[in-house]
Amino acid sequence: MDDERRAHHPLPVSRRRFLERSAMAVAGGALFACTGGKIVPHVSDTTAAIETRWPIKRVVYVMLENRSFDNLFGRFPGVEGTTTGVSDGAEVPLTRCPDWLPGDLPHDRAAALNCWNGGKQDGFGTGAYGDPWAYTQFDGNEVPNYWHWAHEYAISDHFFSSANGPSYPNHFFFIAGTSGGAIDNPENIRTSPMQDGRTFKSWGCDAVGDDVFVFTLDKHGQLAKHSSCFDFLTVGEQLTHGGVDWAFYSAAPGTPGYFWNAYNGVSQVFHTDLWHEHTRDVATVIDDARAGKFPAVTWITPRFELSDHPPTSSAFTHNWTSDLIEAIMKSDAWDQTAIFLTWDEWGGFYDHIRPPVVDPVGLGFRVPLLTISPYTVRGAIDDLTGEFSTPLRFIADNWGLPYLTSRIANTHNFGHIFDFTKRPRPPSVTGVRVKTFGRFDHFPENYPWPKGTVPDPGAF
Repeated sequence: MDDERRAHHPLPVSRRRFLERSAMAVAGGALFACTGGKIVPHVSDTTAAIETRWPIKRVVYVMLENRSFDNLFGRFPGVEGTTTGVSDGAEVPLTRCPDWLPGDLPHDRAAALNCWNGGKQDGFGTGAYGDPWAYTQFDGNEVPNYWHWAHEYAISDHFFSSANGPSYPNHFFFIAGTSGGAIDNPENIRTSPMQDGRTFKSWGCDAVGDDVFVFTLDKHGQLAKHSSCFDFLTVGEQLTHGGVDWAFYSAAPGTPGYFWNAYNGVSQVFHTDLWHEHTRDVATVIDDARAGKFPAVTWITPRFELSDHPPTSSAFTHNWTSDLIEAIMKSDAWDQTAIFLTWDEWGGFYDHIRPPVVDPVGLGFRVPLLTISPYTVRGAIDDLTGEFSTPLRFIADNWGLPYLTSRIANTHNFGHIFDFTKRPRPPSVTGVRVKTFGRFDHFPENYPWPKGTVPDPGAF
């Protein structure tokens, strides 16, 4: 990626240009939906006017980072959680998880296989910080709004990451219901200076490095190398073809966390106007939520330091996520909104439920999912097996889209945790924010870890 192209690489999006172009592109035509034969109006119509199966006109799908279900909700009442783990065949207590960790935990494909350990589910204590930090968990007073939303709305306790590996393949499932066979993060990635002094790093079609590749598995389990730029179809493209607007908020290029924008790894999005028309800077997401500027479907990934990815602060992440969710709740769009909040993979943390094997890629370890909506059954505990394709099934059924992949077709649509026969409930806004330590973007070497803990000097 040359300097001239990178200088023009970031946002903003010309919203007026997008609407004008889209209106012309679909003028005189409409999508005849595959379910129910519904006519979907043009993208230039208001979002609320587009016909949907349910009274949900906006879906917001938020993906944080690297937490297992037992790490965040193992102590939550009524779910299939635990307060003990198994390490090398021996039972161990799950102790308190600190806000900041002294370093990251192993969570690549090899680490996933080590943690799984042939089905024994006892190999989480690897790497410099796996012992003891993989065997830790939070209590409700440390992540109060997550637990409050689980009480007031719905929590899924059999929801799994889609790929048994790290972020890169799971973020593809987030937008497409497939990873194209990818099972790990790309190799040989380099960083590069930008003209404004920031550092550029990508895992996608604009990745920097010599011989960048990612390992993939085909349906027969055969291992191969693939470039970090794929060409499978995405749900965003489906929505565009159906005249339904969408957006993806991520860290801007040069900002930590940009590599989690999975659309930058899809050639026919990244190399076309779709990229500029639908990608937005996550720095504006809370203001846009307050103003009710979200389109019909919105994907959101945070900047790295506010993502929950170890060793970053869970308290800062909790507070940022609370600001985002409560901004949506207070907006005029709340009565027609469904929010799916999840974490992209287990991050090396212990979880006691063995993930089902559905194909060579997954499933991966269990992660939390909260479904927050004025129509969610209060206090529902969803025990059906789900994964990152499951909210995509909800989107497909709501807007009458064909099922893009077998993963989407073979999952459920969350119909059992909504009650659309009742009036929408007002939002449950706590205003609670937890105490933080230090700065969100600066690793605190003086954090009060137990005596003898040696923090990783390169943690950030």
